[in-house]
Amino acid sequence: MPQICSKCGLPLDICSCRAIEIEAQKIRVFTENRKFGKTITIVDGITERTKELSTQLKQKLACGGTVKDNHIELQGDHKNKLKDILIKLGYSEDQIEVH
Repeated sequence: MPQICSKCGLPLDICSCRAIEIEAQKIRVFTENRKFGKTITIVDGITERTKELSTQLKQKLACGGTVKDNHIELQGDHKNKLKDILIKLGYSEDQIEVH
C-alpha cells in the first residue's frame, strides 16, 4: 500500500505538494561581515530540508557552514555561485534574489 501525503491525500509518488511549496518560496542570498573581517554568505527563505540542502551546498562549494534560525550560513563569499547551484537543485530563477 503506497504512502499517503498528509496535506493533499494523494499517494506520495503523484503528490505535487513539495513542488508547489518550492515554487512559493522567496530565497534571499546575501553576505555579512563578522568578527575579524570574516565574510559569510547567508541563504534565507528556504523552509524545508535546510539541513540536507546545507550539506549539499557545503559539498559543492567546498566550505564550512551551519543552519541557524531557519537560514543557512556558509563560510566565505559565494553569492555568485549560489544562484546557479540553487537553480540546478530545482529552484526557479525568479525565486532567488542575490544582494
